[in-house]
Amino acid sequence: MNLSLAVAVVLLAGKTFASVVTGSSAIYSDAAESVVHVFAVAFAGWALRLSLKPADDTHHFGHDKIAYISSGFEGAMISAAAVLILYEAGKQFVYGVALANLGIGLWITSAAAALNLALGLSLVRIARSTGSSLIRANGIHVLTDVCSSIAVITALILVKLTGWLWWDPICAILAAINILRIGLSLIRDSLGGLLDEADPAIEQQAKDVLDRETTARELAYHNFRHRHSGRAHWVEFHLVFPDAMSVGRAHEEATQIEAAVAQIIAPEGRVITHLEPRSSEQRIEPWEKP
Repeated sequence: MNLSLAVAVVLLAGKTFASVVTGSSAIYSDAAESVVHVFAVAFAGWALRLSLKPADDTHHFGHDKIAYISSGFEGAMISAAAVLILYEAGKQFVYGVALANLGIGLWITSAAAALNLALGLSLVRIARSTGSSLIRANGIHVLTDVCSSIAVITALILVKLTGWLWWDPICAILAAINILRIGLSLIRDSLGGLLDEADPAIEQQAKDVLDRETTARELAYHNFRHRHSGRAHWVEFHLVFPDAMSVGRAHEEATQIEAAVAQIIAPEGRVITHLEPRSSEQRIEPWEKP
């Protein structure tokens, strides 16, 4: 994240210079997105440090969910940049297009795209290995910047080849629409995380393991729930045991089942079980009744 912030600052300076010397709204749109990116990465870096703090007296489940707030903030900032780009491109349609020094703008934008592509792919890879929604959001943001740069490069090449200046605002608008789509997607994903939206794929995997483990032991389970809280994935369910089984034996069996489920939600899996005798099995707890 520190590297991401440093790269964002350097590219912002380069793109700002390119937008000034060329007058291109497409390059301006790319620079505007980079301004947003600097603030978003700075916030994400702070949020990442906070998310790694262990549980304490006031946050018993840790600080992981700050990752979703950071992702939502990044999505909102991306969306705001898209609106600004649309506004600036619209001004060109009203007041006309004036471009200069396109070669400089083309070289700077191409270098920025290559650097961001390498950084974005690295961030996404790290996010996949760690399960961090925060780093994933930042990686997607960086790759969004690559898409913006590609639109700028396309616009500048088309202008140089055809001499038609209107390619510049048209490509800026197309880039803005794509940026807005990605920003709204990040906001939607962050809301899903904050509201404990279930992941169907992980749920099915966990239930497959539970079906196998409980069937092999002639047990049953119900009240399965799971949620993702940033780095950690929490799973809980009730296990039903024969009345004659001792508490010690039931605890041993439950521990083995918990370990099997935890393997599919590694590396930060949290599994909680509630043990019930078959004669008093309850699928709805008294405090859960409407």
